[in-house]
Amino acid sequence: MSTPTTLRLGTRRSRLATTQSRWVADRLIAAGHLVELVEITTEGDLSTEPLTTIGGTGVFASAIRRALHDGRIDVAVHSLKDLPTAAEPGLVVAAIPVREDCRDALVARDGLTLGELPVGSVVGTGAPRRAAQLAALGLGLDVRAIRGNVETRIRLVTDGIVDAVVLARAGLARLGRLDDVTEVLDPIQMLPAPGQGALAVECRSDRLDVIAAVTPLDDPDTRTCVTAERQLLRSLEAGCTAPIGALAEVVEGDDGLELSLRAFAGSDDGTLELRRSLVGTYTEPEALGARLAQILLEDGAADLESVSPPATSRSEHDS
Repeated sequence: MSTPTTLRLGTRRSRLATTQSRWVADRLIAAGHLVELVEITTEGDLSTEPLTTIGGTGVFASAIRRALHDGRIDVAVHSLKDLPTAAEPGLVVAAIPVREDCRDALVARDGLTLGELPVGSVVGTGAPRRAAQLAALGLGLDVRAIRGNVETRIRLVTDGIVDAVVLARAGLARLGRLDDVTEVLDPIQMLPAPGQGALAVECRSDRLDVIAAVTPLDDPDTRTCVTAERQLLRSLEAGCTAPIGALAEVVEGDDGLELSLRAFAGSDDGTLELRRSLVGTYTEPEALGARLAQILLEDGAADLESVSPPATSRSEHDS
């Protein structure tokens, strides 16, 4: 089939979402395609309620996916960590571009690092995963739930409402806000969300012309890493409602490329935490994710319970 005259690229309206979508659009344009951005308002954008009360993962993707199914757009760009781990019938993630730095970052008053924040300091985050890992560090911080886009969360610090916020470094980089970062958090302290820092370029599985247009954007190493992370999350969701962190990295083994996967599961209050790691075959990321999930469950993750329903601790939009 011939390439469409114009690829209609669907995106959420937030500044971060449109910035990410323009990044993808620029690469499609450089490859010779015409691209039109189509802004779509999602349920998550309309609500001011906590994500745990409006459905968690998927509330930012469902409206865009409906537009794909209905043929109103040809391509969708998502933050991969906002996508449910289950495949969507009729759709395919045709490209996962090269991943931005997936670590979390601290934006704190007076240039402070995490270890320099006094006991009792108020730290804001919208992610149970971050809250659990902050609590597990035992620093005596007062972790508060917040919502809003990147700019809104940073303003909480500059206005003195909180002492610090924890955000995804990837979003700050894409918005040109890295100067606000006072510390990039080592994954030893704070494992990111599965898929954090990666984008998913999705289209209908029956649009072979669109698939052909976007597939060159795919980065094999990124796809391999996030496949392992998301398989771990998917394997855990049936038996563990605890906040989950995961990070896969490509490493050089004795016999070639291997995949290293680290994971965290813990209680909301930080009193219990499990950190496990495993190395596996580069070509079998799903098997590695499933094996590490099984280890976590056998070691006690199945007994960890979140205050949120299983699906609601997974989404960390615009963060």
